[in-house]
Amino acid sequence: MRALPVLVDATSIPPNRGGVARYISGLLQGLAERGASVAVVVKAEDLDWLRGLAPGHRYRAAPTWTSSRPLRLVWEQVGLPALLRRAGAELLHSPHYTFPVTRASRTVVTLHDATFFSDPAAHSRLKATFFRTWTKLARRFARATVAPSRATVAELDRLAGRPRRPTAVAHLGVDTAVFHVPTADEVTAFRATHQLDASTDWIAFLGTVEPRKQVPALIAAHRALRDSARDSDSDSESGTGTGTAPTLLVAGGLGWDAAAAAALSAAGDVPGAPLRYLGYLPVDELRSFLGGARVVAYPSTGEGFGLPVLEAMASGADVLTTDRLAIPEVGGDAVTYVEPETTAIRDGLAALLADTADVRAERTRRARDRADTFTWAACADRHIEVYA
Repeated sequence: MRALPVLVDATSIPPNRGGVARYISGLLQGLAERGASVAVVVKAEDLDWLRGLAPGHRYRAAPTWTSSRPLRLVWEQVGLPALLRRAGAELLHSPHYTFPVTRASRTVVTLHDATFFSDPAAHSRLKATFFRTWTKLARRFARATVAPSRATVAELDRLAGRPRRPTAVAHLGVDTAVFHVPTADEVTAFRATHQLDASTDWIAFLGTVEPRKQVPALIAAHRALRDSARDSDSDSESGTGTGTAPTLLVAGGLGWDAAAAAALSAAGDVPGAPLRYLGYLPVDELRSFLGGARVVAYPSTGEGFGLPVLEAMASGADVLTTDRLAIPEVGGDAVTYVEPETTAIRDGLAALLADTADVRAERTRRARDRADTFTWAACADRHIEVYA
């Protein structure tokens, strides 16, 4: 394996190992697949996990107190430059906006998102201010910057000031060991675990519940869909009034969308209920959750890339999303786009649910084929170019 003189700072991995952890672990796996080895610094609690996913790199444990986010940011400015020297690395890769300012000229910084500029109301005030500041600093002082989509680069160029050098685009990949079409037995096991009987279909949402994901609009659209199905059923000859809309299953962390958090907390996870909040799901359940759904709904108003859309496509899901920012770069013509508001989401869901099995099968085939073109090895190739 070819050793690159690069140190990757993986200390930004969050406790739930979602978000940036998917990028860091995927990139390291892609680098290994390309026969490239880098030095990696990681928090002690993540060391075995990351080494198990991406062996072959040169791992170092960060001080235990970097588990505290404020202290980690202090260490990044003081301790990380010293580690860069000890590791003999010529270049540092800071994969989540922040970086040691004294080593900016030797640092590649990844900027995942431009919504801190384009849609600041979708974030807390503190978070938006913090990440806008670091984004501007990175574009002005870093050796190079990387973003996951052309749309993000265009937004950064429009809103974040002139960069020192053009920001490189490195599309993310999908981990096909995790996200592939589930077997019938896997879907059956998922149903049993979550007390979904064989006749229950579901609509899936996967992601952190934050304002830009439009979860309240999705919940309202689902309620309207159920009301419409119930009215239709009541008008039929049977008059049973049972309603036929699938259950809405929401999985992921509760972020800072108070309205969505209140609705999901009130709903809880009650078997048989029309709306259920599943919380975090084990990684091995995700393909069954996504691929077993009638529709995966992701009505986000803005994504730097749209990894949940890609993972749903790879799992064989029929995806309903929006054409905002980077999502069309991922979905192409293999997903269905709607406006991120209640009526459009309801109508989009109804149309997908009404399609024939053959139409759905053709759409999900295109989605799988397109997902196959997004690999972590290709992402690693682009990073190697930037490192060079």
